[in-house]
Amino acid sequence: MIRIGILGDIGSGKSFIAKNFGFPVFNADQEVNKLYTQNRKVFFKLRKKLPNYFTHYPIKKDQVIKAILSNKGNLKEILKIIHPEVKNKMNFFIKKNKSKNFIVLDIPLLLENKINKKKDILIFVESNKKEIFKRLRKRERFNLKLYKNFKRIQLSLDFKKKKSHFIIKNNFLKKSVKIQIKKILKKIKNEGNNFRY
Repeated sequence: MIRIGILGDIGSGKSFIAKNFGFPVFNADQEVNKLYTQNRKVFFKLRKKLPNYFTHYPIKKDQVIKAILSNKGNLKEILKIIHPEVKNKMNFFIKKNKSKNFIVLDIPLLLENKINKKKDILIFVESNKKEIFKRLRKRERFNLKLYKNFKRIQLSLDFKKKKSHFIIKNNFLKKSVKIQIKKILKKIKNEGNNFRY
């Protein structure tokens, strides 16, 4: 099995790229949403740690946003509870898809949390900054302060770009993305075990 890790800025279209590979995708953001809305154990842990913010189940996004914006340290406390759960979900996903040739890991903090492996093929999604902000502002509940809090805990984009084996220029057009993906997969398949990690 070959693991493909998708890297890039917030709002650069990582999930859009991940989907277009056509392989099973582990989407960490979706899993986090499920943990907030479907996992009572997570709720009780968060309520114990941050009782002023996590008051009722299921957890709504407003509760999470309020907690993060109220205190810089709250984001780290939330992540300490959420990330082990996400890692467990990822391991289950990998086990479930062990017979597949490829899987795609769409995990915003893949490198930061050191859950990538040496042989993962890393792909950096490069998008126009103006286009990113244009799209982010269209998102429901977009908050610049929240965005900056998440940026603060992430490794630099230059570092991620240097760590990547390939770069996909994302113009949010399916045809253009598919062409780039096809070229990448061809190179991986042609080089096989000789692929430079």
